Amino acid sequence: MVELIKKKREGLELSKEEYAFIVNGLVSGKIPDYQLSAFMMAVYFQGMNSEETAILTDLMMRSGELVDLSEIKGIKVDKHSTGGVGDKTTLILGPLVAAAGVPVAKMSGRGLGHTGGTLDKMESIKGLSVDMSKEEFIKKIQKHNIAICGQSKSLVPADKKLYSLRDVTATVENISLIASSIMSKKLACGADAIVIDIKVGKGAYMKSVEQAEDLAKMMTEIGAKMDRAVVAVVSSMDQPLGFAVGNAIEVKEAIDTLKGNGPEDLTELCLKLGSHMLVLGEVCASYEEGVEKLKALIDSGAAFAKFKELIAAQGGDPTYADQPELLPISKFEKAFVSEKDGFIVELDALDVGIASMKLGAGRENQDSKIDFGAGILLKKKIGDPVKAGETLALMYSNQQADFIKAEQLLAKAFTINTNAANKKPLILKTIM
Repeated sequence: MVELIKKKREGLELSKEEYAFIVNGLVSGKIPDYQLSAFMMAVYFQGMNSEETAILTDLMMRSGELVDLSEIKGIKVDKHSTGGVGDKTTLILGPLVAAAGVPVAKMSGRGLGHTGGTLDKMESIKGLSVDMSKEEFIKKIQKHNIAICGQSKSLVPADKKLYSLRDVTATVENISLIASSIMSKKLACGADAIVIDIKVGKGAYMKSVEQAEDLAKMMTEIGAKMDRAVVAVVSSMDQPLGFAVGNAIEVKEAIDTLKGNGPEDLTELCLKLGSHMLVLGEVCASYEEGVEKLKALIDSGAAFAKFKELIAAQGGDPTYADQPELLPISKFEKAFVSEKDGFIVELDALDVGIASMKLGAGRENQDSKIDFGAGILLKKKIGDPVKAGETLALMYSNQQADFIKAEQLLAKAFTINTNAANKKPLILKTIM
């Protein structure tokens, strides 16, 4: 291992056999953490080429259980987001794409940070379960064309160990390590094709479009080397996606969107990502055809009907979709108001996300309990005019004391000037 650390420190390429030695030692525990950490730091500074990244991805993917979806007819298309504030796209895209005829086999994680993950949002619906065996998962997809469940603990153990080390050694922000981490999990889940939403901006891991493009290219190259079609969409995360940030509150916004009444930016992103999923799933010949098909499914009510079907299939009460006012809502509500007239020129997504976490909507550590009803409903976004005393956001929490910290963060998040700012595009790049 010392020789491999030295080799990578000098910027040299490692072979498949050498990476296999590292991954096997990682999973078995034979290589101590301090040596793995030293290797990760060498990779952080020297990088890995596309061939090395594909090799590491493949080895990590095979380090644990592989999900075989071959029993399910059709091309299985997965979607992944690198994470953002107010990102409830899976709740919309899953039913929407399934209603279009593409099987959606979605394994998701729980959130750690500013809001809950997809599973936490779904569990705000009474009775709904995201825990199921692999056999149940496949049967649900065969019957309903969709299932969303938690990832198996035996899936990609090498990545779990490696990520925990990267997290505490300041080696997370390396393109090759990010790409291999994401792709090993997605490929182990059995998808035939993958659409990846790479967030860039203040509320995202990627801070520049150039970084996001590099990651997108790396992922599409990994997909090509492993015979999987991958489309990467780079989207802006300078301000939250949609207006709702939390768990149940985001489910409500997802319902609105499936009914055709969602926020403009959220709807645009779902149509963009979904249309690529339909093309990869070979139910549409072009991106434009995909957009029109998805719009028609929203207008006809078929997408919303599939959402209700998904809820019922996983033990939830579909009444909550028809009557979203039944979803959890925290005991206390407080308005955050503007102190002056002007226009919103900046709305820092990360500050809004952390404010939501402080209200109880996210986890500060693995043991934190999610408050499904907590969160923030934005009333103004970039480009909107505002008057002094006007509500910028509504805060929800079961602890009134939480409002103090959340207000401080929201005061930092909103920047108001006398001159209006130009709205930036949501979709920045598409790489295939």
